[in-house]
Amino acid sequence: MNLGEALPTFVITLREGVEAALVVGIVLACLKKSGQSYLNSWVFGGVAVGLIASALIGVLFGWTIQILSASNQPFAPIMEALLEATFGVLAIAMLSWMLIWMTKQARFMKAEVEGAVSAALTQNSHAGWGVFSLVFIAVLREGFETVLFVVAKFQQGIIPALGALAGILSATGIGVLLFKWGVKINIRLFFKYMGILLLFIVAGLVVSTLGLFDTAVNTLSQANRESAALCFYYERFAKVRSCILGPMVWNTSKVLPQEQFPGLLLNALFGYTDKLYVVQALSYLVFLGTVGGIYFQSLAGRVFFPFKKTQATK
Repeated sequence: MNLGEALPTFVITLREGVEAALVVGIVLACLKKSGQSYLNSWVFGGVAVGLIASALIGVLFGWTIQILSASNQPFAPIMEALLEATFGVLAIAMLSWMLIWMTKQARFMKAEVEGAVSAALTQNSHAGWGVFSLVFIAVLREGFETVLFVVAKFQQGIIPALGALAGILSATGIGVLLFKWGVKINIRLFFKYMGILLLFIVAGLVVSTLGLFDTAVNTLSQANRESAALCFYYERFAKVRSCILGPMVWNTSKVLPQEQFPGLLLNALFGYTDKLYVVQALSYLVFLGTVGGIYFQSLAGRVFFPFKKTQATK
């Protein structure tokens, strides 16, 4: 049993779940303050439906990949690898954007959610649906990002599911501590360190996603002679070959194999691979240098976008 597979899903689900829990807590607090706590059932309904919808999306994606892997069509392995790689690209884009956006918008979250709740409550006959929609979208957004990551890491099975469940329960517990029992938790510090951990997890996803593209192109070049030219790099005398990733940087399969502990844990959490190629290594460093640089500058409160800087100076 590989418990290491549960760690990435736990981290992602906890990070996303706490964000959703903050939205739910603020909504419940607004309803209590306005004397409309009878709408709480709509809030909990939005949470439940959002979780169910996220799970269904995950099942649909998982089935799609399983159908392709079980297919006897000659191009099925290529399509399977490309589909997983596409999920990887989407997960990288969404999680990176969320990481930076949340850092910049966290200070305004309470005001924005309170404004949305107030707007929903002005529609007396549809107030319940307004509150439901607000919570449902918040939960579904965070759930969809989590599902994309899980599918991109090809981590289907009971262990990753347990990690996700533990993350949801932990996020719920943090929400209860904050809004029910009034426990003071430094949420800003929590998001800061969770963001750093998430940054390295997504950087690892960059490495594994590039590996999938290499697998797809290599399989296509072997299945179709006309596509052989797609492998612009092909090392003839190496036992472990790369198709589009360039020469090998390291081969630590005998020292730190990714199928055995602790390589297994490093692979599940940070995308460690015992066979790393130049394009993967450079992409890893570029990702950390760009997205990581923006993230750390955002933590320091610096402005990145010229139009925002112009507005701030007026």
